[in-house]
Amino acid sequence: MSDESLVHVKDLKMHFPIRAGVLGRVVGAVKAVDGVTFDIIKGETLGLVGESGCGKTTAGRAILHLYRPTAGEVAFQGVDLAKETPESVRRSRRHMQMIFQDPYASLNPHMRVGEIIARPLRVHGLARNAREENDLVSELMRKVGLDASFRDRYPHEFSGGQRQRIGIARALATSPNFIVCDEPISALDVSIQAQIINLLEQLREDLGLTYLFIAHDLSMVRYISTRVGVMYLGKMMELTSSDELYENPLHPYTKALLSAIPIPDPALERQRQRILLEGELPSPADPPAGCRFSSRCPLAMDHCRIMEPQFREVAAGHWAACHLV
Repeated sequence: MSDESLVHVKDLKMHFPIRAGVLGRVVGAVKAVDGVTFDIIKGETLGLVGESGCGKTTAGRAILHLYRPTAGEVAFQGVDLAKETPESVRRSRRHMQMIFQDPYASLNPHMRVGEIIARPLRVHGLARNAREENDLVSELMRKVGLDASFRDRYPHEFSGGQRQRIGIARALATSPNFIVCDEPISALDVSIQAQIINLLEQLREDLGLTYLFIAHDLSMVRYISTRVGVMYLGKMMELTSSDELYENPLHPYTKALLSAIPIPDPALERQRQRILLEGELPSPADPPAGCRFSSRCPLAMDHCRIMEPQFREVAAGHWAACHLV
């Protein structure tokens, strides 16, 4: 863990038990996250990408201890949260917040918007009285581009983009240092996505925030991220700077993902070669032996199916888990 790291994740595992029978006997485990290691540097946006079901969202929730990790270390500002009491973790969570994927499901439909944004202020005792609470809520709404006079409306009276702004305001209420953005634009219209991304970027610069930005839109991740990590079936495949990943991908899985990004120029789009992966994504309850990607990798050797590759730094600041790199 470097001195610049705000969050340090080491060998993080999040396994969910599979139960069967009348007595609920444990017969296996879904290895949603199975030993990932990375740092998140103060002030940066770390993008986390991969196919649906690769463990991105689970990793984000485990970092915040919304899920209690099965094993591994998550250190926030140098403190290992796994060794802290639930009350201490709750106090630390004031500085760690989450913007959820679905703005329709993440807001209580029975609460007014002002109450939704004020709830974190009350939980952490950040407002001395009702007047100060009202002033803070109004300021948060203005900060995310909402009219403060809308505070008495209910979530169903807002559009999808406005609801996501409410979710962002709620996340900012406790003045956090670190925010996990769990696919915050995937449920929005394309015309609104850029507005939310620009808002997040502006807030990061103005407030000195640090983001873990989880997404599957690779072009959007390149726009907002300082570094990008690529996950597959609970494992980290590659991690490097945004420019380096898109210009010099090393892992076969990363190359396959990037080959799927459309190019606006029709002539270039026709010339390039797509990498089509064969087979289905294996079950995280029964992952392949050796390299997790070996069952679909076009370059896989016998060695890949036996021995798991080490996630190592193959060049300055460029990490990969592949026997061929």
